[in-house]
Amino acid sequence: MIRFLKYMKGYLRVRVRGFSPERFMNLCSNKGILLWDIVREGDVYYMNITLKGFWEIRPIAKKTGTRVAILERYGLPFFLPRLLKRKTFVLGLVLAIAFWTVSSFFIWDISLSGNYQITDDVFRNFLKENQVRIGMRRDDLDIQELEKQIRRQFPQITWASARLDGTKLLIDIKENDAPINIEEREDTPGTDLVAEYDGRVVSIIVRSGVPQVSIGDMVEKGVVLVEGKVPVYNEDATVREYSYVDADADIMLEHATAFTDSLPFEHIEKRYTGREKSSHYIKLGDRSWALPGNRPFLVYDSVIKETRPLMLERLSVPAFWGTVTYREYQNVEYKYTAEEAKALLNQKLMEFLAELEEKGVQIIEKDVRIETGEEAWVLTGQFLVQEPVGASAQTERIEVGKTEEDG
Repeated sequence: MIRFLKYMKGYLRVRVRGFSPERFMNLCSNKGILLWDIVREGDVYYMNITLKGFWEIRPIAKKTGTRVAILERYGLPFFLPRLLKRKTFVLGLVLAIAFWTVSSFFIWDISLSGNYQITDDVFRNFLKENQVRIGMRRDDLDIQELEKQIRRQFPQITWASARLDGTKLLIDIKENDAPINIEEREDTPGTDLVAEYDGRVVSIIVRSGVPQVSIGDMVEKGVVLVEGKVPVYNEDATVREYSYVDADADIMLEHATAFTDSLPFEHIEKRYTGREKSSHYIKLGDRSWALPGNRPFLVYDSVIKETRPLMLERLSVPAFWGTVTYREYQNVEYKYTAEEAKALLNQKLMEFLAELEEKGVQIIEKDVRIETGEEAWVLTGQFLVQEPVGASAQTERIEVGKTEEDG
């Protein structure tokens, strides 16, 4: 604290030499003039003295036969005059302080934590509907009302807390970890499972509904495999009524499928020339302004790099400085070799087979060929597969007392 006060008032580093420097320091002490950081080098003394004290030592120096020379000047009284001469610096400092002050009145970042079931996009749409957005004034935000709206909009949220940390809005939520019990509907319209392909049934395990096919049956696309209409019989084996359920079963169907793809003999390939040019832009939030400059090449790729000053990042202000690098290239015709064509087509085939595996499809037999067409390499594949089937379709309802023929 004492050092800060000395800096605010200003002080000097001086050199004292002459007939009696020791008597000079004693008289300064008697007069209440503060001296500190005294260093002796032979007959010369170096010390610090307050700016006010310096103007009071002239009679003491004359009386003791000493000479006092100023070596360094320290403190605010000496700093401000030099600072005021640099008008550009002062203007920038004033603008920066004004920018920080004005920015502190707004919300520049929104952070959400604790969400697992609710996606960030869904929550952003909720905030947008409630007029909570980046760039809004802090005073316009009602924290308590926002917390109420969160709990009202999302029943799975058991606890919500919102708070402001500088220019950042922090939202913490806790979701209900317990499973949500959904009551099953007692009265369901009923659904059937139908075949999506022509093929042969190789396995069927029914959990609900009435099976209409057996293992080994050949079926056509659209045929009902498991019916959601369950008959309830009288004692005389006549149908009293029908109970409707959602058919559920694991059914594997063996059928043939094909895969075809082609690769042109020639294609256009990018060849970079090595020439590059850059331009810059400024971005604030979702808006950006490009600095003057033209796109330098006729055909090019662009690489965008954005940076944010550390000062603005700590303030959570979404202001960025961007650089766009344009890389010139030429379109060159290129002809695949047989080895390259085979490798690329096999890669496409592997991607197709990987998709089948993700769907639970088992490949029983396959016949793959790569042939030369008129303008392209052609890959054709014939596969015998076993695939889970059973698309849902609404069950045909029959009123009690009517036959299926009566409708």
